[in-house]
Amino acid sequence: MTPAPAPASDAAAAPDPAWRLLVVTDAWAPQVNGVVRTLEMLGRDLAAMGHEVRYATPEGRFTLPLPTYPEIRLAVFPRRSLERMIREFRPSAIHIATEGTLGLSARAICVKRGIPFTTSFHTRFPEYVRARVPFVPIDWVYRFLLWFHGKAEAMMVATPSLKSELESKGFTNLKIWSRGVDVDQFRPIPDARLPYPKPIWLYVGRVAVEKNVEAFLALDLPGTKLIVGDGPARAKLAREYPDAQFVGPKTGEDLVRHYAGSDVFVFPSRTDTFGLVMLEALASGLPVAAFPVQGPLDVVGDADVASLDEDLGRACRGALSISREAARAFALTRSWRACTDQFLANLPIPGAAD
Repeated sequence: MTPAPAPASDAAAAPDPAWRLLVVTDAWAPQVNGVVRTLEMLGRDLAAMGHEVRYATPEGRFTLPLPTYPEIRLAVFPRRSLERMIREFRPSAIHIATEGTLGLSARAICVKRGIPFTTSFHTRFPEYVRARVPFVPIDWVYRFLLWFHGKAEAMMVATPSLKSELESKGFTNLKIWSRGVDVDQFRPIPDARLPYPKPIWLYVGRVAVEKNVEAFLALDLPGTKLIVGDGPARAKLAREYPDAQFVGPKTGEDLVRHYAGSDVFVFPSRTDTFGLVMLEALASGLPVAAFPVQGPLDVVGDADVASLDEDLGRACRGALSISREAARAFALTRSWRACTDQFLANLPIPGAAD
């Protein structure tokens, strides 16, 4: 049972817990991605508000690597320990964040015992499967997701456009749970310098086929392409694009300085449901270049802080002229606390959002 991270000052000032919340997730540290960061920030805010949060994660369990993606490890037969956790913790609400082995076990327990639960849709799982296992029909994966999320009191999604898309596929009880950014951590650093020729074009995220990183690496751009992150495609892409800088995953202040020391943040994905890294880049004063698809359109809309174009190279060059001050000002309007309030309002607990 992993406790929610919370600043010491918040924990000391928090009142007795108002609600006990269990978050079940197959995605957790040492993974570094938007799902993990979102759940960590949720726990921090809920703890600061006086709620008690526990995570059921692969940490401390016997796990096996996910085929084709060994960085992701799935818990093996976790149901018995989950049942014990639920019995001992007596959560006021259970939120199932992922559709892996832990998520499946938690769903089975809740359905069998008649325990209300909520779920969330963080990753375009059908498109992820198609990219890695092309012979599996995408309709089969959507049928699985309809079954998985169908019993939930609420299925939380990050944006209105994703909500509309999933409703058109038959999903019900969809609620908005948006994403925010920690503007105190992610911030401009005037003296941030990186040891590469400028302009520096930065990508942060998983280096995997579904992220479309090669569309960025193949561009003819001056300066340096900088790749922060790891994943199953990293070794292959590093061999094919030796002029790019692959520096591995970064966290904390090191990650912030990579954002702040770059010139443009490039987001080549066409399938992300949101793209939290775009908000982190904007908070660091970094303009965004991306395709005009659902994730970037939902995050930045028509705000003059990003260059969106079907020609990604043209988008990159256009982003160079965007004001870094405007990027930062835009991010300041996207707080995590507002997102946490949305999450609470979606829980099947009377008065949870009060």
